[in-house]
Amino acid sequence: MSVGSNAPVIIKRKKVVSGGGHHGGAWKVAYADFVTAMMAFFMLMWLLNATTEKQRKGIADYFSPTIPLNRISGGGDGSLGGDSVFTEDTLAQNGIGATNRYAAARDVGAPGVPTKQDRELSGIEEMLLGGGGESMAMENAMRHIVTRVTDEGLIVELFATEGEPLFKAGGAEPTPLLEALLAMVGRVFSYATNDVAVKGFSRSHAIVLAENPVWDHSLARAQVARVALADALGEGRIERIASYADRHPAVENPMSMRNDRLEIVLLRSDLD
Repeated sequence: MSVGSNAPVIIKRKKVVSGGGHHGGAWKVAYADFVTAMMAFFMLMWLLNATTEKQRKGIADYFSPTIPLNRISGGGDGSLGGDSVFTEDTLAQNGIGATNRYAAARDVGAPGVPTKQDRELSGIEEMLLGGGGESMAMENAMRHIVTRVTDEGLIVELFATEGEPLFKAGGAEPTPLLEALLAMVGRVFSYATNDVAVKGFSRSHAIVLAENPVWDHSLARAQVARVALADALGEGRIERIASYADRHPAVENPMSMRNDRLEIVLLRSDLD
């Protein structure tokens, strides 16, 4: 049978896909972001464990574009200098981000404005923190110092860490570390005339002990600091000593070595 000239013409169109298809790549971008975030997180954790508070302060200052890298900002002599990443002393000196006590206002007599006494105490604080450059041993010892200016005065906290105690085990005999720290504090405090207070603190001990030594330890250790400072400053400048036992732990774990500490306070002269 022959096909007539009026038969329909059928055209079949075939869709051609080249390149083997595309299955999407958004997940790769998300995964790369996740890996980058995890690397940043682990680097942060490493820095928190591998650096001192002074070094962390320097790092924080380095990445804060509004704070100049100089000794006033707490940056020290290099990118890892400074005092403490958690203090507000640096921001107060620059008038940036301070709390109500150090408000950014600079009107004479305005509430919250640093007084002449504040500036004098801050100057002593800078001298103390700058003493770590004397030697490598003193630089390591500076890891056991935290300072802060309060309404009471300049508080210099000397604290023990695991493996680096301030006192020999079970007593109040000072270690060479504490002797070096007390000598430095006494030398710097000799530039001022303010009275000094000494506070002793102790870590907690197991409750099964027949006699809890925390009160005796904290008092005896405060006495050791008093004697050392009296030799450097004179007995007349020691205003008081106090024993707090384990009543005010510095960290959450009351049995941590970090709670074995002394607080030496350069008292404000306007409190006398």
